Amino acid sequence: MSWNTFKPFVKALILIAIVAYSISAILPLDQKIHLGLDLQGGSRLLLQLSPTSDVKTITPDVQNETRMVINQRINGLGVTEPTITNQGSDRLLVEIPNLKNPDQAEQLIKEVAVLDYKIMPQDVSALAERDLQVVNSPPNTPGITAKERAAAEKYVAEGAYAASGPVVYTGKELKSATAGYDQSGNPNIQFTTKNPSKFGRMTTANVGKLLAIFLDHRYVSAATIQSPIFDQGQITGQFTQEQTITLANELNAGALPAHISIIEKETIGATLGKLDLVQSLKASMLGLGLVLLFMIAIYRLPGFLADLALVIYVVIMLAILSLAHATLTLPGIAGFVLSIGMAVDANVLIFERIKEELWNGRAMRVAVRVGFTRAFSAVFDSHFTTIVGAGVLYMLGTGTVQGCAFTLFWGTAVSLFTAVFITRFFVDTLVDADLLTNPELYGVHKGDVGIYAKTAGA
Repeated sequence: MSWNTFKPFVKALILIAIVAYSISAILPLDQKIHLGLDLQGGSRLLLQLSPTSDVKTITPDVQNETRMVINQRINGLGVTEPTITNQGSDRLLVEIPNLKNPDQAEQLIKEVAVLDYKIMPQDVSALAERDLQVVNSPPNTPGITAKERAAAEKYVAEGAYAASGPVVYTGKELKSATAGYDQSGNPNIQFTTKNPSKFGRMTTANVGKLLAIFLDHRYVSAATIQSPIFDQGQITGQFTQEQTITLANELNAGALPAHISIIEKETIGATLGKLDLVQSLKASMLGLGLVLLFMIAIYRLPGFLADLALVIYVVIMLAILSLAHATLTLPGIAGFVLSIGMAVDANVLIFERIKEELWNGRAMRVAVRVGFTRAFSAVFDSHFTTIVGAGVLYMLGTGTVQGCAFTLFWGTAVSLFTAVFITRFFVDTLVDADLLTNPELYGVHKGDVGIYAKTAGA
């Protein structure tokens, strides 16, 4: 049997898998899709910047650098849209969406990961590794009592740190840290030191010994120093990917240029208000409904199939927002709706081309194939230019501009996929099976089939 025989089934399986995965990624919807400050509210903090021993005066450069560090900390776990603005010459106003507790926002901004390296004795390492396995074991594991788990937690949190030697290196002396993976595919943190010679001297003096890593006095991991290490190394442990991203972000943003004190903090409501939000959603749903009806009224069966593809498009887009931990704001919704228009525009170009092929006297199967093929270049060019523009907006923009650019970029890319792959799959399935091939179902009257060829012949 040829590939053409199996191709429809393979496409169907791919489509089902994509839709199933997307649905699983967005449910429950209210927990997976986070609304921004303008739609949901959040926390507002007013920060006072004070000089330090290294920074004698709060200059505009120090103020901007501090703002960038705070923005990096807030954005470290995903695509959020904090609003951070200068207030006078030595203050910053921070508004964080989806954080109802100002104390949590304060902790997010001011918390600094304290990373310590210590030389650890072998017996302490054995106890720490054993207790770490107990702590990381699932609840109600047979053979592990609540008392044993509590004792293991205490040793991992403080006991191993106290039983090890003095601190030989700290996280403050790291130049950068990034989340990555080791050779086995396990999440880790890769770091670069500020002073390679100092780290090299420390590792040279302790070759053959265990170098333990502690985060806020909590035991993370330990490894034998096989040979001197100078500029680069890695932190390994039983991390999840999210934990490595959090840790790397905290290490990178741990050193703020100036001392920060929070002089005001409060919880704020949605800036649009509940009524405005409901009206915006109603307007979006009304616009989408009119578009769906227009496609069916003008293009009949292909329009209905395009509407199905559009529903799948919405599900995929919501999955992307969920997987990216995106915070959805009103500008983001605007980019989302605009990309729906791009999806409809692609289908209009394709279906008009199919109608032209039918007017030229083509058979239905040939008209569909030629219509999709000849319309592809126009569809691709229009989508590609929009994707490039959205990409530039995201790279150069900030705040809500990035939110709009993010949804427009991915929405346009997904709409290209749905028009070229999903809609065509639906149409090809019906036409190749000789089902619903009446030209009138595609918006062409029977008497108009071949009208261009007849006119040319006359």
